[in-house]
Amino acid sequence: MSGKLFVIGFGPGSFEHITKRAREALQESDVIIGYSTYVDLISGLLTNQEIVSTGMTEEVTRAREAVRQAEEEGKKVAVISSGDSGVYGMAGLVYEVLVEKGWTEATGVPIEIVPGISAINSCGAILGAPIMHDACTISLSDHLTPWELIAKRIDAAGMADFVIALYNPRSGRRTRQIVEAQRILLQYRSPDTPVGIVKSAYRERETVVVTTLAQMLEHDIGMLTTVIIGNSSTFVYDGKMITPRGYQRKYTLSADEQPLKPHQRLRVENEPWSLEASGESVNASAAKPAEPASERPVLAGEAAKPTAPEAAFSGTATSTAVLEAPPVEQKVETAKPEAERPPFEWAMQALNAIHAAKGIETTPATASNVRPASAFQPEMIFEFAVSPGVANKKITPQQMMAIAEVAGEKGEIEYTPHHQMILRVPTADPDSITGRLRELGLILSPIGDVLQVKACDFCDGEKKDSIPYAEELHRRLGGKEMPKELKIGFNGCGMACYGAVQEDIGIVFRKGKFDLFLGAKTVGRNAHSGIPVAEGIDKEDIVPIVERIVNRFKKEAFPNERFHKFFQRVGELEGYAWYEPAKAEIENAACGD
Repeated sequence: MSGKLFVIGFGPGSFEHITKRAREALQESDVIIGYSTYVDLISGLLTNQEIVSTGMTEEVTRAREAVRQAEEEGKKVAVISSGDSGVYGMAGLVYEVLVEKGWTEATGVPIEIVPGISAINSCGAILGAPIMHDACTISLSDHLTPWELIAKRIDAAGMADFVIALYNPRSGRRTRQIVEAQRILLQYRSPDTPVGIVKSAYRERETVVVTTLAQMLEHDIGMLTTVIIGNSSTFVYDGKMITPRGYQRKYTLSADEQPLKPHQRLRVENEPWSLEASGESVNASAAKPAEPASERPVLAGEAAKPTAPEAAFSGTATSTAVLEAPPVEQKVETAKPEAERPPFEWAMQALNAIHAAKGIETTPATASNVRPASAFQPEMIFEFAVSPGVANKKITPQQMMAIAEVAGEKGEIEYTPHHQMILRVPTADPDSITGRLRELGLILSPIGDVLQVKACDFCDGEKKDSIPYAEELHRRLGGKEMPKELKIGFNGCGMACYGAVQEDIGIVFRKGKFDLFLGAKTVGRNAHSGIPVAEGIDKEDIVPIVERIVNRFKKEAFPNERFHKFFQRVGELEGYAWYEPAKAEIENAACGD
């Protein structure tokens, strides 16, 4: 039997929007592999196929299993994605796994990418017509992409006036990214810019909200949500977002007979905003000094500016407009040189000239009704962890008061089981916060996919012999960015009462030396302690050994891969071999849960 890989995008989730080819590929497949929620969405289309469903963050496992079954077992395997599999879906990852195995199209297992309707299209259709002009998609998930790069892309898209579709805007743990995206975009766009928020498009629990850029965070936004942010010309009519394509520049939308005949519509003189026109104007300006704006003709071949009725198009070739701006009110102190005029002013100049040629009166925008971006400056949500020390577990009243004052009425203080509190503080000056808290002796750390040293209190400091080693690990490794959050448990005696052996890396000080545990599974019904890989490690060796293990994890782990899975995959770390921990038999509860 010859194997084959299908990577299928099934669209927003409703059967009506799944393509015919996607349905056929599902029926042709022997095995369906996908995220459990997605498998549930298409279960009504499946017959007797084998199902392999896994949770979030298991994308690499799914891709490798699909390739294995297609190559080694000769099965037809479908890897499913919502939307389009080539837009933040599984298509690229499946190809990456194949590339790692030396696959070629000529000799390897066949692969077919089946396209689907992506969220930018399905949500755009629900909202009206917001994607009528240049648009881009940006995922706010920084699990696989550095936030600095995402922020640069948001900034570039905002500056270039793209319509923007934000994917993965917020999750239970990623709450700050959508706030930062709004802050960046408000530097370039009006707070009143239309924004559409669509959750679960074309599914049973679909919700749709049309709001503004300034108010978008007041609404429910999560992992099932797509946020579409309009450009500077997007408007809302009868609850629908509409982004003009630009037809109003050359056409009269309310008339059957157009002033420009078909043979005139693509001429350079009727498209002064085009590259060709700008090239001609540059050449012309180089050959001839520019005349004052008030003396420039509006119609080609005319020596003086006619009145509005005379400038109206008559439908003949002799009345083709050269779209120059009408005379500008003489205010020398506010006039800008031609080279410094921003693109928006050039566009408005062209539009006003068209209106003047048609006899339409326009009222120029005044400074009073143009709101500068600087007039709306949202605060950044500064998010970090705070603790009294590596070994110290006591916060003084002075420290607690400072934490409360820093958080203020708008901030949040979240208690965690990791010997830390998480602060989320609206501020435009993070340095003033960190400086004040550090002066009081508090330790501040980043949160997310970083390393944390979780030490015990060393019996309130009485068993202090190993404290310097815990502090040295924190100094060298604490807060370092990792492929997935990594915790080092450190206990100062053999009782290990703070549960060091339940962390990714466990260190227990016993009889003057250290025991090392690796690869605990920290959550789930089948959670287990770390594998005891070494006993009696000398004091001077423990920090370098752990540092090498951490550095290898940082370098070689897949994005979002937990440490226990990494240890199992590589099989050996610093000479310590992985082995299958004993599995406990779990009886079903009497209640059936």
